Amino acid sequence: MTTQPQTFVKRALTATEIVANLAQLDGWRLSGDGPELAIEKHFPFPDFQAAMAFANAVAFIAQRQDHHPELSVAYRHCTVRWRSHDAGGITRADFDCAALVDALLR
Repeated sequence: MTTQPQTFVKRALTATEIVANLAQLDGWRLSGDGPELAIEKHFPFPDFQAAMAFANAVAFIAQRQDHHPELSVAYRHCTVRWRSHDAGGITRADFDCAALVDALLR
């Protein structure tokens, strides 16, 4: 059985909505400004292999959700940034995907 990706409404959230949604996530912060504004989280790992495994799991989530983050992978960490280019800001999709990424490490 296959499931369809969740369809998100691509509407940029207001500043108040962003702050309220950010408060529901642990460790995520605002990064950048203007059209580069995103939510971002840095994930530490014991080694490069663990960081890459995590990045691949994030890639799987991104494909399933049809919503793709910016990933930065280094020796012992991975940084994930979500923003919705097509909506010109941060959307509900960014927060939903951030929560799915957090669930990987629970």
